[in-house]
Amino acid sequence: MTVAAKQPCIFSPSGLSALKGFADRTSLFTFDLDGTLTPIIAEPSDIRIPGEVREKMTRLCNLANVAILTGRGREDARAHLGFDPHFIVGNHGAEGIPGWEEREREFADLCQGWEDQLRALLPLTHRSGIVIENKKCSLSIHYRRAPRRKAAHREIVRAIQELAPLPRRMAGKCVENILPPDSLNKGEALLQIMALAGALRAVFVGDDDTDEDVFRMKNAHILGIRVGNGSLSDADFFLLEQRKIGLLLEEILTVLRT
Repeated sequence: MTVAAKQPCIFSPSGLSALKGFADRTSLFTFDLDGTLTPIIAEPSDIRIPGEVREKMTRLCNLANVAILTGRGREDARAHLGFDPHFIVGNHGAEGIPGWEEREREFADLCQGWEDQLRALLPLTHRSGIVIENKKCSLSIHYRRAPRRKAAHREIVRAIQELAPLPRRMAGKCVENILPPDSLNKGEALLQIMALAGALRAVFVGDDDTDEDVFRMKNAHILGIRVGNGSLSDADFFLLEQRKIGLLLEEILTVLRT
């Protein structure tokens, strides 16, 4: 069996060289939110982008096209930013692509039906630690607070497999995400945003397994950077810790100023 090689750090000589080759004012700079611009915390509603990161993102928005591509709903994400990116695409790519408004309404109806089914299928008690979050165009079933996480995860997977129609399932960190089968994933959404922005190149930074939909495309026009290096990834480079996102932004801003 072939073992994937550990990807190099974005601050290595090869990483900085690649960044300089991708980063100019015509590029699209795209970021996940939770775990990328902000640390992951137990209560998602309490996330806060550090002031230094917010200030640098504001400067980046003034120099180039910036997109947020997140699993959160668009308005939820917007409320936590403190800066104005050119694009906010939520629900892992299912919400916020111009021209998909009618499809989004269909997705919302489908997700409401799944939520109703899940509330009948899952042991949704305070003691179970399982929480359903309806994000309009997707559902997230959280089990981070479950006292028996493995058992809770098995219950969630079993319930998902009983849903009709069967959704597209994406695992995350202590969460199972379900989406309409014909919604865009993050990779497909990023290509759509690039086309809308007229960007021939993009830099994408993300931390979750859902961001692998971008990384595994291995698109020569997209530089993929995975936050954290604890698991195998198809990203081109990694950023070891989320708290170093400010350093990455400073490197990008430095390149854009030259």
